[in-house]
Amino acid sequence: MRGTMTTRHPAIDDLLGRLGVAGLIVDPADCARYAADLSGEPGAVPVAVLRPADTDAVADALRICRRHGLPIVPQGGRTGLSGGAVCLEGNAVLSLERMSGVIAVDPDAMTMCVWAGTPLQTVQERARAVGLDYPVDIGSRGSATIGGTIATNAGGIRVVRHGMTRQHILGLEVVLPDGTVLDGLGELLKDNAGYDLKHLFIGSEGTLGIVTRAILRLVPATVRTNTALLGLAGFDTALSLLTSARRHFGADLVAFEGMWPSYWDFVCGEARLARSPLAGRHGIYALVETAHDRSDGEAAFEGWLGEQLQAGRVEDGVIAQSLAETRAIWSVREAVGDVDPALGPHVNFDLGIAPRLLGRFVEACDAALGRLGVRRSLHLGHIGDGNLHLLVATGHEQPCSAHAIETAVYGLVEEWSGTVTAEHGVGTIKRQWLARCRTENQLAAMRQLKGLFDPDGLLNPGKVV
Repeated sequence: MRGTMTTRHPAIDDLLGRLGVAGLIVDPADCARYAADLSGEPGAVPVAVLRPADTDAVADALRICRRHGLPIVPQGGRTGLSGGAVCLEGNAVLSLERMSGVIAVDPDAMTMCVWAGTPLQTVQERARAVGLDYPVDIGSRGSATIGGTIATNAGGIRVVRHGMTRQHILGLEVVLPDGTVLDGLGELLKDNAGYDLKHLFIGSEGTLGIVTRAILRLVPATVRTNTALLGLAGFDTALSLLTSARRHFGADLVAFEGMWPSYWDFVCGEARLARSPLAGRHGIYALVETAHDRSDGEAAFEGWLGEQLQAGRVEDGVIAQSLAETRAIWSVREAVGDVDPALGPHVNFDLGIAPRLLGRFVEACDAALGRLGVRRSLHLGHIGDGNLHLLVATGHEQPCSAHAIETAVYGLVEEWSGTVTAEHGVGTIKRQWLARCRTENQLAAMRQLKGLFDPDGLLNPGKVV
């Protein structure tokens, strides 16, 4: 963490007058916990932490900050891994933690109106209470907020069936840097009256405006799930299995996750973060899950797996027979959130590659990292959508720098027409690498948009562009 501010910013008195004591934190010791997110990027202690309680307070606070030239870093649950919520020196933080809660649920229209500071898990639980579901799901669901998932267009483990956050946002209320409120809280599925402005803010990481409320599109809840963990010979087999699962289950296929031996051996062996339910060692491990409302769904799932065993695509496998076993299977995949202490310093990549190329891309990465003398890297990801999570150790025994590792990996991303970030956003960490997956004309258009909405550059400065 970097140093603290010793001089009181001239905006503080005006902000205190508008937000009150409950809405403004100025003590450096209390502000310190808002300095950074989970990316590992060092943050500066904020000049102040603004905690507005409603949209009008957000608008007034932004007007005050603009008048005094005080840059603002929007924050939700601070679970991001790209530095998007890291506070820079001389910045204030605008936290939406007081703007939390479900405002309304309409079971007939299958919509929900929520404050942006509402935790994702709260939204999921409220939807399930009325027989519906909000299908965007990530491991940090208990802390990540709806506003944060909108800001990064979060994907997660159900993208195969439900898509990214963008597909589930019907309307947004957004406050622009000058305090203007864009009230776009419509519930229409079909509305082609001019530009669909909400899409500018989804995935913009708080650089264009502050999302304060959202209308979420819900889906019918499916009460029956089937989950299996399978040992396969290699990635080509996994791809063949994915094709078969898509044809057999259609929209019932929810997740198709892949774990390479590098990750599996570390999590289930060396680090002992999860217990392996499979015997022997395999070329890749696939977690397959379906969701359905049919009484014959379980038999169909087991029948399909039996066919894959007979065809030689599956070497070994286990089917969850209870909720506890389902959680145990998922615990192997979600153990990636707990590897940091055991793995030590590392570079965390969140890459997107065409699914059909993913296996060969991993081989190319291993070869490139091997030439650099890298001793350890872990591979896992969402095979169904091509999102690869690559963790490369950079401990004191590592002979090359983190920058050299990033140069090699992002060079391959450019060569293989991928993306430097599939779901965690750009933030500060990946900003310098954005040109590896965006053309200069695209980057220029992004800068023009930033200049149009935030001409003073006060909203989440130093992020994305």
